[in-house]
Amino acid sequence: MAKEILMPKMGMTMETGTVLNWYVKEGDAVEKGDLLLSVETDKAVLDVEAFESGTVLKILVPENVTVPVLTKIGYIGRP
Repeated sequence: MAKEILMPKMGMTMETGTVLNWYVKEGDAVEKGDLLLSVETDKAVLDVEAFESGTVLKILVPENVTVPVLTKIGYIGRP
């Protein structure tokens, strides 16, 4: 079953985040804790880790795109 990767809410005032860089591509295998992407907020640039092991099935939000927090930005699961 595929799990959603969501734009994380990294602070109480964070409303949007920008995907700066995906460290993975579709089809890559990841382990829980591996770096997936970097996100820019209005205050900082932070790395986002995989919340579970699996395969990056789909990247929905490309680099340099800003989306609201909790937006689906990709999927991890079994191929």
